[in-house]
Amino acid sequence: MDGRVCSASMVLLLAAFVAASCFLSEAAISKGSFEDNFSIMWSEEHFTTSEDGQIWYLALDKETGCGFQTKQRYRFGWFSMKLKLVGGDSAGVVTAYYMCTENGAGPTRDELDFEFLGNRTGQPYLIQTNVYKNGTGNREMRHMLWFDPTEDFHTYSILWNNHQIVFFVDRVPIRVFKNNGKENNFFPNEKPMYLFSSIWNADEWATRGGLEKTNWKLAPFVSSYKDFSMDGCQWEDPYPDCVSTTTKNWWDQYPAWHLSDDQKNDYAWVQRNLVIYDYCSDTQRFTSMPEECSLSPWD
Repeated sequence: MDGRVCSASMVLLLAAFVAASCFLSEAAISKGSFEDNFSIMWSEEHFTTSEDGQIWYLALDKETGCGFQTKQRYRFGWFSMKLKLVGGDSAGVVTAYYMCTENGAGPTRDELDFEFLGNRTGQPYLIQTNVYKNGTGNREMRHMLWFDPTEDFHTYSILWNNHQIVFFVDRVPIRVFKNNGKENNFFPNEKPMYLFSSIWNADEWATRGGLEKTNWKLAPFVSSYKDFSMDGCQWEDPYPDCVSTTTKNWWDQYPAWHLSDDQKNDYAWVQRNLVIYDYCSDTQRFTSMPEECSLSPWD
């Protein structure tokens, strides 16, 4: 019986990996050195690279963490990076990989978040995603992963167009955030964003609601990065042509407005097996559900 259950689980996992989307194959790879794409936000002494410069490391100790951001802003496109997270006892440590309209938590920012929440040794990492528009977030989801993100690099990506925002892990869609096509207060589609990553201490909330604190005897905590790729509309003042719905770019063509059939299968598997928290199901937190919760990710 145990063997049959294990085999069935492996089939599901392999299906999640094998299924590929028709539109992601069009995403161009845009690589370069760290200096070509990014600037250090703070604590440059906590940033290092491999000898060939292809792997980048951000370190956190008791004094400070570290972060970087793209030199350019973008509005719509495909944004992707490979990360390997802090191994061992990482309770209290957060590695953030996100897009934001500014380099501070301003009151009117738009933001798309991956946050990787560390844990005690042997406990799984959780991924928290969030979406902000004009400074309002409170749209958290949390997922487990089907692998150990500390053992090797895995790809974390965001597809952003005027119709949907999709968060991917190894090309598997784990979250779909739809637009209703009307003026609204939930879908960020007006402001260009930078891409950021950082590592920082959040032991007041990140692990078991703040019950598990960071063990500074194990510092420094290091997250690793490589293979940044993007294919998006680079912002140019006052208003670049490519942000309009012209369908000249693959991310603004019909196949990128919806999940493909294979992606729907992957997404259904994620929904059944990996979702830990969904704000759209939290009736204690919301007396009436946010407007976007009525939009179907399958359409």
